[in-house]
Amino acid sequence: MATVKIWTDEEAGADPRVQAVFDDIRATRGSDFVNNVWRALANQPDVLEATWAQVKAVMARPGALDPLVKEMLYMAVSIANGCEYCVHSHTASARAKGMSDEMYSELLAVVGLASQTNALVTALQVPVDPEFKV
Repeated sequence: MATVKIWTDEEAGADPRVQAVFDDIRATRGSDFVNNVWRALANQPDVLEATWAQVKAVMARPGALDPLVKEMLYMAVSIANGCEYCVHSHTASARAKGMSDEMYSELLAVVGLASQTNALVTALQVPVDPEFKV
């Protein structure tokens, strides 16, 4: 259960700042769907606006990484951080952008391997090879 109110479209319509962000989310994504993370952040319009602007700048703006790679990276970090919401939402987004079952399985194998080897290297306090330092 959420610790804050999850705003409805009617409630968002009563606050011009929240409504503007919800409208931009819909326009940017080409969908009528505004997911719960934005509806929860609506309780803090400043945070809602800033977070959406940052997400839009990083995830929606064309760049050197294609949108599917960005989603898969977001998934990997969300898995490592244990964020159930982000794992589910970005897995759905990655699938919508073309992630196959094979790609998903391989991503999970890489995340699992990295988690295991990170823990071992951290526990062993292995010094970084000078060749790896810039």
